[in-house]
Amino acid sequence: MDWKNRRTSLLALLSAAMIMLSGCGSTDAVQSNVDSTQSQVSSSYTETDTATADSESQASSSDGLIGAGSTAQSVTLSDIPAYSGEPYVAINNNVPFFSDSDLKTTSWETYSDLDSLGRCGTAYANVGQDLMPTEKRGSIGQVKPTGWHTVKYDNVDGKYLYNRCHLIGYQLTAENANEKNLITGTRYLNVTGMLPFENMVADYVKETNNHVLYRVRPIFDGNNLVANGVLMEAKSVEDNGEGVEFNVFCYNVQPGISIDYATGDSSADSSEATASSSSSSSSAASSTVTAAPAPKTEVSNSTSSSSGVSSTYILNTNKKRFHTPDCSSVKQMKDANKKEFSGSRDELIAEGYVPCKKCNP
Repeated sequence: MDWKNRRTSLLALLSAAMIMLSGCGSTDAVQSNVDSTQSQVSSSYTETDTATADSESQASSSDGLIGAGSTAQSVTLSDIPAYSGEPYVAINNNVPFFSDSDLKTTSWETYSDLDSLGRCGTAYANVGQDLMPTEKRGSIGQVKPTGWHTVKYDNVDGKYLYNRCHLIGYQLTAENANEKNLITGTRYLNVTGMLPFENMVADYVKETNNHVLYRVRPIFDGNNLVANGVLMEAKSVEDNGEGVEFNVFCYNVQPGISIDYATGDSSADSSEATASSSSSSSSAASSTVTAAPAPKTEVSNSTSSSSGVSSTYILNTNKKRFHTPDCSSVKQMKDANKKEFSGSRDELIAEGYVPCKKCNP
């Protein structure tokens, strides 16, 4: 799927979500129509040339941003509606808070210093092809973001509840084990929430050789070690947002799992999910955070929403990876390594194949 189709699909889903939320009255930042005029969020912050935030500034969204304009609008948790089944929600009519002076045609990237609790701040980049990776991603397992626990649940895709989530995806700026760019995020946040937007930006930059101004900010509640979610903003520069433009909050939740954001502890919402942890702190039965309900909508390029339903996939027999037929990686695959498969996702995993992280089959 190319960037135009990705953008159309995401905008359609965002429009539907915003219409559903228009009667909630929980925020002025979320409106019922993506094309309506830009609303203003009441809170604001001053951008500085430094990027060090303490716990209080994290809670009030006072991140220092390098390379941004002199002022910008800020979003706090009070501006964001409670999670209701959608992986993300549009903020400020889906219009990012960039100023015209932010739009440059040279590539750059910057990452906030960790705050006094060791938490990440804003990651900001003007993504161009020259920042993108030219080699396979390296190991990031040595990084332990705040709130990190190694814990598995049977009802989580891939079993592991938490991923080391790149604020700015590796495919955009080639950052590996950069502790300023990795947060503790659920599998749901990483794959269902953030990845579709990362893919859209990556595809657009590769196909046009243009730049995309891109900013991701984790939002924490008070001194919590795990972010409630991330604010993702993007705007294509050379065409002034015609190719890519969005402003969304992605929820750091996992359907069926309760999370204590203060510590990262978690517990299964039902007896169907069996937890096993290598961390002694995983026995967090006292968590007061309500588990997220099953998602109403998931963004995926998969031809099937169920791992047990028969679908058509393209296999890379050399790398033991499977893709959706329209995945951009299929075009780059050598014919000798390419094979078409009709069957279920479970069958392929049982045979040792792993799903492509780009198309998420």
